[in-house]
Amino acid sequence: MGQVSQKISTFLMFEGQAEEAMNFYISLFENSEIISIKRYGPNEAGTEGSVVQASFSLNGQVYMCIDSSVKHAFTFTPAISLFVTCDSEEEIDRIFAELSEQGQILMPLGAYPFSQKFGWTADRFGVSWQLSLPHPQ
Repeated sequence: MGQVSQKISTFLMFEGQAEEAMNFYISLFENSEIISIKRYGPNEAGTEGSVVQASFSLNGQVYMCIDSSVKHAFTFTPAISLFVTCDSEEEIDRIFAELSEQGQILMPLGAYPFSQKFGWTADRFGVSWQLSLPHPQ
């Protein structure tokens, strides 16, 4: 039996930063890669070389993204975030620090009743991330 394709994927729309964001995200998580990338060519709707559509995986979870050729009056909102369950204190500290750089911390990294260590941040692209180190079982 071959690899089962993921039926529902998170789709991120950027305005010229899709490739930069993908490269940043895959640098943070193990087993991550850019799967495919299609770029705008000359005389197409978007800026030449920007992303028409791409897919990438973060530790096996597949995401899609684009560089919109249309300017929108909206961007990402913290109402939807990517939730990451971390395996160690080193991992949560490292990833939170990297995602928070030039971003906005929404909940500082710390101990909470629902998590041994938890933090919520919007990265420099505006994508919101919740990171959790669960209590030991």
